[in-house]
Amino acid sequence: MKNAIQTQFIFFVLAFLTLNAFSQGPKVLIVTAHPDDETMFPVTVFKITHEMKGTADLALITDGSGGYNGLVASSYYGKNMTDSATGRTYLPLIRKKELMCSGEVMGIRNFYFFDQIDDFYQLNPEPFLSGERWEIAFIERKLDKILAQGQYDYIFCLVPDAGQHAHHKSATIMALRAAQRMKGGQKPIVLGGLATTRDYTFKFSGLDNYPETKILESAPVFYFDRAYGFGENNKHSYMIVADWVKACHKSQSGDMNSAMHKGELETFWYFAINSEQHLEKTRLFFDQLKSSGFPTK
Repeated sequence: MKNAIQTQFIFFVLAFLTLNAFSQGPKVLIVTAHPDDETMFPVTVFKITHEMKGTADLALITDGSGGYNGLVASSYYGKNMTDSATGRTYLPLIRKKELMCSGEVMGIRNFYFFDQIDDFYQLNPEPFLSGERWEIAFIERKLDKILAQGQYDYIFCLVPDAGQHAHHKSATIMALRAAQRMKGGQKPIVLGGLATTRDYTFKFSGLDNYPETKILESAPVFYFDRAYGFGENNKHSYMIVADWVKACHKSQSGDMNSAMHKGELETFWYFAINSEQHLEKTRLFFDQLKSSGFPTK
């Protein structure tokens, strides 16, 4: 009788813990290089925080000072936003405010600013990862602390393909390495995100010379269709959320104008460092993502 009571008690405790964990939803850390990089997957984040009872934090690596390409934004801010000297002076604060506007839409809980130099566009990540351009030891210590305290289920970053900005590649590689360094407890699942069209042909298997970026061959490309229509005459979709987020980045008026209401899918590649054992958890996560809120296919 005593054993039966103990067994029943354990069952109820486990059931309570399981339900409690589900009610809290997934915990996500976004690691990106620039303010506006999160526009690759804002609806996924919005659904996590607003409809799945989860949380999302964002770690921003650069100060955003290199984004001086806002021609129309010059009128809005009353400054020449295409001038490098003006950009270096004013963009770090302006773009932090824009990111926090974006974060309000997405439901970001905490922002972590690393303030590394957003120097210029290039493809080679080595000057940053080697410590020549960025304070790598500082970044690693701060990322390690954030991950240890946050106990995240997932890390979202950008797909580090060969044609990506070196800052994007570096931020993703550092996120992957931080996940690998974690000791004790369950490591977060790291996913590389990219906004694509439904008929996309983009493929990614890994970045040469960086084995941590290798994609698990047996894993599917996970996705959320943010343009899927629903409601009255199918005129509603989650694409509006992506547009709300993009509209926050006024200093990047050229890039955001080109990106507005484009990219139907938020796609995610599954890195091999996650191992096959977490594939089913990730499949379930995307199934729940699609069925939460206003269901999509």
